[in-house]
Amino acid sequence: MSSYFTRAMNPAWYHGHHQKPPFFEGWYYKLINAAEDKRFAIIPGIFLSRENSKTHSFVQVLNGMTGEATYHRFESFEANRDAFDVHIDRNAFSMERINLNIDNAQGHVNGELTFTNMQPWPVTLTAPGAMGWYGWLPNMECNHGVISFDHEIQGSLTINDETIDFTGGRGYIEKDWGQSFPKGYIWLQTNHFDSIGTSLTCSIGIVPKPVGGPFPGFTVGLMHKGALYKFGNFNNAKISELAVSDTAVEWHLYTAHHELVIHATRAEGGLLMGPERDDMLKRVDETMKAEVDATLYALDGVRRLKLFQGHGRAAAMEVVNVNPLLELLKIK
Repeated sequence: MSSYFTRAMNPAWYHGHHQKPPFFEGWYYKLINAAEDKRFAIIPGIFLSRENSKTHSFVQVLNGMTGEATYHRFESFEANRDAFDVHIDRNAFSMERINLNIDNAQGHVNGELTFTNMQPWPVTLTAPGAMGWYGWLPNMECNHGVISFDHEIQGSLTINDETIDFTGGRGYIEKDWGQSFPKGYIWLQTNHFDSIGTSLTCSIGIVPKPVGGPFPGFTVGLMHKGALYKFGNFNNAKISELAVSDTAVEWHLYTAHHELVIHATRAEGGLLMGPERDDMLKRVDETMKAEVDATLYALDGVRRLKLFQGHGRAAAMEVVNVNPLLELLKIK
Protein backbone atom coordinates (compact mmCIF):
# COMPACT_ATOMS: atom_id res chain seq x y z
CA MET A 1 0.00 0.00 0.00
CA SER A 2 1.57 3.28 -1.10
CA SER A 3 2.19 6.06 1.40
CA TYR A 4 0.07 8.44 -0.71
CA PHE A 5 -2.88 6.04 -0.69
CA THR A 6 -2.51 5.46 3.04
CA ARG A 7 -2.43 9.18 3.83
CA ALA A 8 -5.43 9.91 1.59
CA MET A 9 -7.45 7.20 3.34
CA ASN A 10 -6.45 8.59 6.74
CA PRO A 11 -7.01 12.35 6.53
CA ALA A 12 -6.43 12.84 10.27
CA TRP A 13 -2.81 11.66 9.99
CA TYR A 14 0.13 13.99 9.38
CA HIS A 15 0.69 14.40 5.63
CA GLY A 16 4.00 16.25 5.59
CA HIS A 17 6.65 13.54 5.95
CA HIS A 18 7.86 13.87 2.35
CA GLN A 19 6.54 17.34 1.53
CA LYS A 20 8.75 20.14 0.29
CA PRO A 21 8.12 23.74 1.38
CA PRO A 22 5.97 25.69 1.28
CA PHE A 23 3.78 23.38 3.35
CA PHE A 24 1.57 23.70 6.41
CA GLU A 25 -0.58 21.36 8.43
CA GLY A 26 -2.81 22.20 11.35
CA TRP A 27 -5.44 20.52 13.51
CA TYR A 28 -8.34 22.43 15.06
CA TYR A 29 -9.77 21.32 18.42
CA LYS A 30 -12.93 23.15 19.42
CA LEU A 31 -13.66 22.86 23.16
CA ILE A 32 -16.92 24.01 24.78
CA ASN A 33 -17.71 23.29 28.43
CA ALA A 34 -21.09 21.96 29.58
CA ALA A 35 -22.39 25.42 30.52
CA GLU A 36 -21.23 26.81 27.14
CA ASP A 37 -19.66 29.82 28.87
CA LYS A 38 -16.07 28.64 28.28
CA ARG A 39 -15.12 28.27 24.63
CA PHE A 40 -11.62 27.58 23.39
CA ALA A 41 -9.89 26.53 20.20
CA ILE A 42 -6.55 24.72 20.44
CA ILE A 43 -4.69 24.65 17.11
CA PRO A 44 -1.43 22.68 16.85
CA GLY A 45 0.47 22.64 13.58
CA ILE A 46 3.63 23.03 11.56
CA PHE A 47 4.82 25.47 8.89
CA LEU A 48 7.59 24.50 6.47
CA SER A 49 9.20 27.48 4.72
CA ARG A 50 11.75 27.84 1.95
CA GLU A 51 13.55 30.05 4.49
CA ASN A 52 14.82 27.88 7.33
CA SER A 53 14.37 30.66 9.86
CA LYS A 54 10.61 30.66 9.24
CA THR A 55 10.12 26.90 9.60
CA HIS A 56 8.55 26.07 12.97
CA SER A 57 5.81 24.23 14.82
CA PHE A 58 3.16 25.98 16.87
CA VAL A 59 0.19 25.75 19.18
CA GLN A 60 -2.41 28.52 18.95
CA VAL A 61 -4.88 29.11 21.76
CA LEU A 62 -8.05 31.14 21.19
CA ASN A 63 -10.35 32.20 24.00
CA GLY A 64 -13.64 32.26 22.14
CA MET A 65 -15.40 34.40 24.74
CA THR A 66 -12.82 37.20 25.00
CA GLY A 67 -11.18 36.95 21.57
CA GLU A 68 -7.72 36.72 23.14
CA ALA A 69 -5.39 34.65 20.95
CA THR A 70 -1.86 33.48 21.76
CA TYR A 71 0.67 31.93 19.39
CA HIS A 72 3.20 29.59 20.94
CA ARG A 73 6.11 28.88 18.61
CA PHE A 74 8.30 25.78 18.96
CA GLU A 75 11.17 24.15 17.11
CA SER A 76 10.36 20.48 17.76
CA PHE A 77 7.75 18.42 15.91
CA GLU A 78 7.23 14.66 15.80
CA ALA A 79 4.45 12.76 14.03
CA ASN A 80 3.74 9.05 13.82
CA ARG A 81 3.76 7.76 10.23
CA ASP A 82 1.01 5.21 10.90
CA ALA A 83 -1.44 7.04 13.16
CA PHE A 84 -2.72 10.45 14.19
CA ASP A 85 -0.16 10.99 16.94
CA VAL A 86 1.59 14.37 17.01
CA HIS A 87 4.03 15.79 19.56
CA ILE A 88 5.03 19.47 19.68
CA ASP A 89 7.55 20.19 22.43
CA ARG A 90 5.87 18.79 25.58
CA ASN A 91 2.40 18.76 24.03
CA ALA A 92 0.67 15.69 22.56
CA PHE A 93 -2.29 15.49 20.18
CA SER A 94 -4.37 12.61 18.84
CA MET A 95 -7.96 11.87 17.91
CA GLU A 96 -8.91 10.77 21.41
CA ARG A 97 -6.71 13.00 23.59
CA ILE A 98 -4.74 16.20 23.99
CA ASN A 99 -2.09 16.80 26.64
CA LEU A 100 -0.89 20.39 27.01
CA ASN A 101 2.21 21.66 28.81
CA ILE A 102 2.83 25.23 27.68
CA ASP A 103 4.77 27.62 29.90
CA ASN A 104 6.29 30.68 28.25
CA ALA A 105 6.03 34.45 28.01
CA GLN A 106 2.80 34.22 25.97
CA GLY A 107 0.97 32.22 28.63
CA HIS A 108 0.50 28.97 30.48
CA VAL A 109 -1.71 26.06 29.41
CA ASN A 110 -1.61 22.73 31.24
CA GLY A 111 -3.86 19.70 31.46
CA GLU A 112 -5.29 16.73 29.63
CA LEU A 113 -8.59 16.19 27.84
CA THR A 114 -9.98 12.94 26.46
CA PHE A 115 -12.68 12.55 23.81
CA THR A 116 -15.25 9.77 23.39
CA ASN A 117 -18.06 8.85 20.98
CA MET A 118 -16.34 10.43 17.99
CA GLN A 119 -18.25 11.08 14.75
CA PRO A 120 -15.75 11.29 11.87
CA TRP A 121 -16.64 12.22 8.31
CA PRO A 122 -16.81 8.81 6.56
CA VAL A 123 -13.83 7.75 4.45
CA THR A 124 -14.34 5.53 1.39
CA LEU A 125 -12.31 4.65 -1.69
CA THR A 126 -14.39 6.98 -3.87
CA ALA A 127 -14.55 9.76 -1.28
CA PRO A 128 -11.72 9.82 1.27
CA GLY A 129 -13.27 12.34 3.64
CA ALA A 130 -14.80 15.80 3.57
CA MET A 131 -13.49 16.74 0.11
CA GLY A 132 -15.11 13.77 -1.63
CA TRP A 133 -13.19 12.56 -4.68
CA TYR A 134 -11.19 15.81 -4.63
CA GLY A 135 -9.36 14.20 -1.71
CA TRP A 136 -7.42 12.11 -4.23
CA LEU A 137 -6.01 15.11 -6.10
CA PRO A 138 -2.36 15.88 -5.35
CA ASN A 139 -0.97 19.39 -4.91
CA MET A 140 -4.18 21.08 -3.80
CA GLU A 141 -3.40 24.50 -2.32
CA CYS A 142 -5.50 23.68 0.75
CA ASN A 143 -6.95 20.33 1.80
CA HIS A 144 -9.68 20.00 4.41
CA GLY A 145 -10.70 17.16 6.71
CA VAL A 146 -13.33 16.65 9.41
CA ILE A 147 -11.98 14.35 12.11
CA SER A 148 -15.02 14.44 14.41
CA PHE A 149 -18.33 16.25 13.94
CA ASP A 150 -19.16 15.94 17.62
CA HIS A 151 -17.92 14.13 20.73
CA GLU A 152 -17.93 14.21 24.51
CA ILE A 153 -15.09 15.78 26.50
CA GLN A 154 -13.62 14.67 29.82
CA GLY A 155 -10.94 16.49 31.79
CA SER A 156 -9.79 19.99 32.62
CA LEU A 157 -7.28 22.59 31.47
CA THR A 158 -5.56 25.30 33.47
CA ILE A 159 -5.19 28.31 31.20
CA ASN A 160 -3.04 30.96 32.84
CA ASP A 161 -4.55 31.17 36.33
CA GLU A 162 -7.96 29.63 35.60
CA THR A 163 -8.79 25.93 35.78
CA ILE A 164 -11.66 25.01 33.45
CA ASP A 165 -13.54 21.74 33.78
CA PHE A 166 -14.61 20.58 30.31
CA THR A 167 -16.17 17.31 31.53
CA GLY A 168 -19.64 16.97 30.03
CA GLY A 169 -18.85 19.47 27.31
CA ARG A 170 -18.85 18.96 23.55
CA GLY A 171 -15.99 19.07 21.08
CA TYR A 172 -15.26 19.17 17.35
CA ILE A 173 -12.02 18.41 15.45
CA GLU A 174 -10.98 19.26 11.89
CA LYS A 175 -7.76 19.95 10.01
CA ASP A 176 -6.23 21.67 7.00
CA TRP A 177 -3.01 21.04 5.12
CA GLY A 178 -1.33 22.17 1.92
CA GLN A 179 0.59 25.20 0.72
CA SER A 180 -1.61 28.07 1.92
CA PHE A 181 -5.05 28.97 3.17
CA PRO A 182 -7.31 30.12 0.30
CA LYS A 183 -7.03 33.77 -0.70
CA GLY A 184 -10.68 34.20 0.20
CA TYR A 185 -12.97 31.90 2.15
CA ILE A 186 -15.85 31.41 4.59
CA TRP A 187 -15.84 28.77 7.32
CA LEU A 188 -18.64 28.03 9.76
CA GLN A 189 -19.18 25.28 12.34
CA THR A 190 -21.49 24.45 15.22
CA ASN A 191 -22.35 21.26 17.08
CA HIS A 192 -24.51 22.90 19.73
CA PHE A 193 -28.08 22.26 18.61
CA ASP A 194 -30.89 21.13 20.91
CA SER A 195 -30.46 17.58 19.58
CA ILE A 196 -27.12 16.24 20.86
CA GLY A 197 -24.98 14.87 18.04
CA THR A 198 -26.32 17.25 15.42
CA SER A 199 -23.43 19.14 13.86
CA LEU A 200 -22.96 21.48 10.91
CA THR A 201 -19.67 22.29 9.21
CA CYS A 202 -19.36 24.53 6.14
CA SER A 203 -16.41 25.82 4.16
CA ILE A 204 -16.01 27.54 0.81
CA GLY A 205 -12.86 29.04 -0.64
CA ILE A 206 -11.10 30.06 -3.82
CA VAL A 207 -9.39 27.07 -5.47
CA PRO A 208 -6.58 28.37 -7.73
CA LYS A 209 -5.02 26.92 -10.83
CA PRO A 210 -3.80 24.32 -11.80
CA VAL A 211 -6.82 22.42 -10.39
CA GLY A 212 -9.22 23.93 -12.93
CA GLY A 213 -9.30 27.19 -11.02
CA PRO A 214 -9.86 29.68 -9.94
CA PHE A 215 -13.28 28.45 -8.82
CA PRO A 216 -15.26 28.36 -5.56
CA GLY A 217 -14.63 25.01 -3.92
CA PHE A 218 -17.00 24.11 -1.11
CA THR A 219 -17.89 21.30 1.25
CA VAL A 220 -20.81 21.33 3.67
CA GLY A 221 -21.89 18.53 5.99
CA LEU A 222 -24.89 18.32 8.30
CA MET A 223 -24.81 15.37 10.69
CA HIS A 224 -28.24 14.68 12.17
CA LYS A 225 -29.54 11.52 13.86
CA GLY A 226 -26.58 9.54 12.55
CA ALA A 227 -27.11 10.55 8.92
CA LEU A 228 -24.69 12.81 7.04
CA TYR A 229 -26.16 15.18 4.46
CA LYS A 230 -23.39 16.31 2.10
CA PHE A 231 -23.20 19.31 -0.23
CA GLY A 232 -20.10 20.03 -2.31
CA ASN A 233 -18.47 20.25 -5.70
CA PHE A 234 -17.85 16.52 -5.34
CA ASN A 235 -21.58 15.61 -5.50
CA ASN A 236 -22.63 18.33 -7.95
CA ALA A 237 -24.29 20.48 -5.29
CA LYS A 238 -25.25 24.01 -6.30
CA ILE A 239 -25.30 27.29 -4.43
CA SER A 240 -28.45 29.31 -5.05
CA GLU A 241 -27.54 32.11 -2.65
CA LEU A 242 -24.48 33.28 -0.74
CA ALA A 243 -24.76 36.77 0.71
CA VAL A 244 -22.36 38.29 3.23
CA SER A 245 -22.90 41.46 5.26
CA ASP A 246 -21.22 42.91 8.32
CA THR A 247 -23.78 41.16 10.51
CA ALA A 248 -24.78 37.93 8.77
CA VAL A 249 -24.08 35.21 6.21
CA GLU A 250 -26.97 33.77 4.19
CA TRP A 251 -26.18 30.54 2.37
CA HIS A 252 -28.56 28.31 0.38
CA LEU A 253 -27.43 25.04 -1.22
CA TYR A 254 -29.12 22.13 -2.96
CA THR A 255 -28.51 18.76 -4.57
CA ALA A 256 -30.91 16.62 -6.57
CA HIS A 257 -32.37 15.29 -3.31
CA HIS A 258 -31.84 17.88 -0.56
CA GLU A 259 -31.81 21.62 0.11
CA LEU A 260 -30.04 23.33 3.01
CA VAL A 261 -30.80 26.90 4.11
CA ILE A 262 -28.31 28.53 6.50
CA HIS A 263 -28.56 31.90 8.21
CA ALA A 264 -25.58 32.76 10.42
CA THR A 265 -25.27 35.82 12.64
CA ARG A 266 -21.73 37.15 12.88
CA ALA A 267 -20.01 38.27 16.10
CA GLU A 268 -16.72 39.74 17.26
CA GLY A 269 -13.76 37.41 17.56
CA GLY A 270 -10.00 37.20 17.82
CA LEU A 271 -7.21 37.37 15.26
CA LEU A 272 -5.40 34.11 14.52
CA MET A 273 -2.29 33.40 12.52
CA GLY A 274 -2.93 31.72 9.19
CA PRO A 275 -0.58 30.16 6.62
CA GLU A 276 0.40 31.82 3.38
CA ARG A 277 3.07 30.46 1.06
CA ASP A 278 5.85 32.53 2.61
CA ASP A 279 4.93 32.82 6.29
CA MET A 280 2.37 32.52 9.06
CA LEU A 281 0.55 35.85 9.22
CA LYS A 282 -2.21 37.42 11.31
CA ARG A 283 -5.03 37.15 8.80
CA VAL A 284 -7.78 34.98 10.33
CA ASP A 285 -10.54 36.72 12.30
CA GLU A 286 -12.42 33.95 14.12
CA THR A 287 -15.42 34.22 16.39
CA MET A 288 -16.84 31.46 18.58
CA LYS A 289 -19.96 33.45 19.43
CA ALA A 290 -21.84 33.24 16.13
CA GLU A 291 -25.40 31.85 15.94
CA VAL A 292 -26.76 29.66 13.16
CA ASP A 293 -30.25 28.78 11.96
CA ALA A 294 -30.28 25.76 9.65
CA THR A 295 -33.16 24.10 7.78
CA LEU A 296 -32.85 20.91 5.76
CA TYR A 297 -35.42 19.86 3.16
CA ALA A 298 -35.92 16.66 1.18
CA LEU A 299 -36.65 17.19 -2.53
CA ASP A 300 -38.32 14.73 -4.90
CA GLY A 301 -38.99 17.03 -7.84
CA VAL A 302 -42.49 17.84 -6.65
CA ARG A 303 -42.50 18.26 -2.89
CA ARG A 304 -40.25 20.08 -0.41
CA LEU A 305 -40.38 18.19 2.89
CA LYS A 306 -38.75 19.67 5.99
CA LEU A 307 -36.41 17.13 7.61
CA PHE A 308 -34.69 19.31 10.18
CA GLN A 309 -34.81 22.82 11.58
CA GLY A 310 -32.55 23.94 14.38
CA HIS A 311 -30.66 26.76 16.03
CA GLY A 312 -26.93 26.30 16.53
CA ARG A 313 -25.19 28.06 19.40
CA ALA A 314 -21.50 28.66 20.15
CA ALA A 315 -20.76 28.68 16.43
CA ALA A 316 -17.26 29.30 15.12
CA MET A 317 -16.96 31.44 12.01
CA GLU A 318 -14.25 32.93 9.81
CA VAL A 319 -14.96 35.31 6.92
CA VAL A 320 -11.79 36.28 5.02
CA ASN A 321 -11.49 38.40 1.84
CA VAL A 322 -14.87 37.30 0.51
CA ASN A 323 -15.38 39.74 -2.38
CA PRO A 324 -13.17 37.83 -4.87
CA LEU A 325 -14.87 34.62 -3.77
CA LEU A 326 -18.37 36.00 -4.30
CA GLU A 327 -17.40 37.29 -7.74
CA LEU A 328 -16.44 33.76 -8.78
CA LEU A 329 -19.80 32.26 -7.79
CA LYS A 330 -21.81 33.78 -10.65
CA ILE A 331 -25.11 32.83 -9.05
CA LYS A 332 -27.96 32.99 -11.55
